[in-house]
Parts: sequence; C-alpha cells; structure tokens
Amino acid sequence: QVQLVESGGGLVQPGGSLRLSCVASGRTDNIYWMGWYRQAPGKAREFVAAISGSTISTNYADSVKGRFAISRDNAKNTLYLQMNTLKPEDTAVYFCVAVRRFRPTERILTEPDYWGQGTQVTVST
Repeated sequence: QVQLVESGGGLVQPGGSLRLSCVASGRTDNIYWMGWYRQAPGKAREFVAAISGSTISTNYADSVKGRFAISRDNAKNTLYLQMNTLKPEDTAVYFCVAVRRFRPTERILTEPDYWGQGTQVTVST
C-alpha cells in the first residue's frame, strides 16, 4: 500500500501563488505516475496535472496550463504543485494521486490507484 499526505493549501487572493506538497510513504517503489486532481463545491473531481516517475513527461489540464507547474523529488518521495496567478475558479480541494508501476499511462488521467485526503485551496478577496 501507498499513503499520500498533502499539505500547503490555504486562503490566497486572486493573482497570488501557493505551493502544494504531497509526501508518499509505504511501498513507494510500487508507483510511477503521480499527479493532482481537484474538486470544487458541487462539481466532479477533475484532473489537474501529472508527472512521470522519470520526471521527463508532464501533462496539464488546459485550465491550468501556463499557470501551474508540477514537479517531484524522488529522493524525498515528494510531489509538488506550484500554482501561480490563481483565480477564484481554482478554489477546490486538491488531491494527490498515484498510479501503480506498469499500469497504462492513461490511468493517471482517469482512475488513479491511490488518493490522498486532500487539502483545501481557496482563492478569494
């Protein structure tokens, strides 16, 4: 099993920045792709960003391209999401996710194997 714990959420004004972190523990050698999803009030969870285990490949939702940057430090088993130029519509609970090694890459976009508990991000004046 793999455990994912997010941190770094909070309240920020529009145009501001936040950096989310996610620490993975347990059988971390069993995961490859990691990423972030979010869920706004009254809406379904949606994909935000993903990064491969090698860190070579990344993928972003159109709504965050150019504003968010995903990265990971495999030595620390930590995933990051740098969020800049935040908008009120970015308000959501952000979840860290991971896919088991050797699963199809597409799974990070549709059905991750592991989920964290989430961290709240609120963009408001």
